[in-house]
Amino acid sequence: MKKPTWVIDKERAKRAAAAETVWLFGLHAVRDALMNPARERLRLVVTRNAADRLADAIAHSGMEPEISDPRKFAAPLDPGSVHQGAALEVKPLDWGKLADLCEPGQGAPRVVLLDRVTDPHNVGAILRSAEVFGARAVIAPHRHSAPETGALAKTASGALERQPYLRVQNLADAMETLRKMGYILLGLDGEADETLETVLARVGNLPVGLVLGAEGPGLRERTRNTCDALVKIPFAGAFGSLNVSNAAAVALYAAAATGAE
Repeated sequence: MKKPTWVIDKERAKRAAAAETVWLFGLHAVRDALMNPARERLRLVVTRNAADRLADAIAHSGMEPEISDPRKFAAPLDPGSVHQGAALEVKPLDWGKLADLCEPGQGAPRVVLLDRVTDPHNVGAILRSAEVFGARAVIAPHRHSAPETGALAKTASGALERQPYLRVQNLADAMETLRKMGYILLGLDGEADETLETVLARVGNLPVGLVLGAEGPGLRERTRNTCDALVKIPFAGAFGSLNVSNAAAVALYAAAATGAE
């Protein structure tokens, strides 16, 4: 029997996704990817100096590096990339299912949800903060979000290898799944009536999802409506706007402190 067109299209998309590769660059990002047993590594291009600095990680990975002239670096990177003489071609990480990553279990789990945050530098910084403050995962929609890129990995400074970054088909559906698992979803909105600290104190040790929107547009209407509460980070003075990655760091610190009490 002939397969339906939608099945054929889905299979093609799956094969295309599997074929995608990412070039990571920079000493920190490359070192952590070389040390990560879950990372599928394909090609390593380094200068002689970088090879010496990464010698332990290269030995650990078992890869055979390509030594490249720093003036004609062989990896296909954007000319503006600050690669520090190291680039590694990899397959994107597979973090598994949301339900498995975010299963509450013991303690007071925290997750971060990003609504159309597309800047890789912001997402990289958020991953770094999420790792520092022990978030279970950073969750974003597959479309209209920052994919794994060298710029994201470099900004994350290794956190991309350790902090789950899960991209889902539909953010609101993922939020509903988390709610069924017991999570309280708090959307950050500068115009909200209640502060993050006040609502976190009321939530206590329940699992919490912190939902942040893109700078400028903020949370989309459906995302806002799916949150259990909208909260703001209080500010002093006339200037009351935080970069989304800074807002995430503040919110994660507050949520981690509340969950530890």
